[in-house]
Amino acid sequence: MPTALITGVTGQDGSYLAELLLKKGYTVIGVARRSSTVTSERIAHLLDEMTIVQGDLHDQGSLLAFLEEYKPTEVYNLAAQSFVPTSWNQPALTGDVTAIGVTRLLEAIRFVNPKIRFYQASSSEMFGKVMEVPQTEKTPFYPRSPYGVAKLYGHWITINYRESFDMFATSGILFNHESPRRGVEFVTRKITDAVAKIKLGQANELRLGNLEAQRDWGFAGDYVEAMWLMLQQDQPDNYVIGTGETHSVREFCEIAFSHADLDYKQFVVQDEKFYRPAEVDLLISDPAKARVALKWENSVSFKELVTMMVDSDLARLSK
Repeated sequence: MPTALITGVTGQDGSYLAELLLKKGYTVIGVARRSSTVTSERIAHLLDEMTIVQGDLHDQGSLLAFLEEYKPTEVYNLAAQSFVPTSWNQPALTGDVTAIGVTRLLEAIRFVNPKIRFYQASSSEMFGKVMEVPQTEKTPFYPRSPYGVAKLYGHWITINYRESFDMFATSGILFNHESPRRGVEFVTRKITDAVAKIKLGQANELRLGNLEAQRDWGFAGDYVEAMWLMLQQDQPDNYVIGTGETHSVREFCEIAFSHADLDYKQFVVQDEKFYRPAEVDLLISDPAKARVALKWENSVSFKELVTMMVDSDLARLSK
């Protein structure tokens, strides 16, 4: 059986990817940061099927040890400081983990076994102040946050190792992807969690920033399939993954609240505290390359995604 190592396994994407690989017969090694607080609720149902090791992208020694002990054929780097607002409050930490951490992992792979296939989780936030609409693999980058800048470093260092050392290093430029497992600090879960609380009488308002910001939102379960497909190709490359549709935060609110028979206008309050210092106004993908080369398609519509998340939060809070 092939062996895959996943950093950031306790996150949204890590949990869906671990599920997918286990179903495909992989031996899965999940890397999680040491914490005094249990943060494995997303993978609790998988713990008997996979191996969890404690490690950190700050620590090159642990990365070398994992690669030498478990001898993975594929490595998926999903670990990052991934909450954009936090990247302004902790820009140096974001750079060290989300940018330099990629170099540490690539260097460990190069030292232990350069034949390992490597996936880097790049981000549509690298496009930032977009230079063209929609965005493709050839669109110039213009990041607008420390997170976007750090992801851009990780993206280019992946390309650099691919071209310099002939490594199978692939980068997936993923647009926003959500699910019921998304952290509550992210705007999509913040909305659906608030809808459920308001519906159940546990809250009476929701404070948000820019309602006109537009994103290309898809289902995380679809996107991890694209990650796996990228590492099954004959040659490494970069791929944009998204739905090719854009929707505003306001539209997300409208669908989420109406699904619970509520009017978002009665509960949503715009608060300047939640505006970004430099806004990313319009992100929309052109995933044509992935659709042709990877034979990948998203299967969950925007409305299905929103209602799925609302239903999940209603069920969770009703307990």
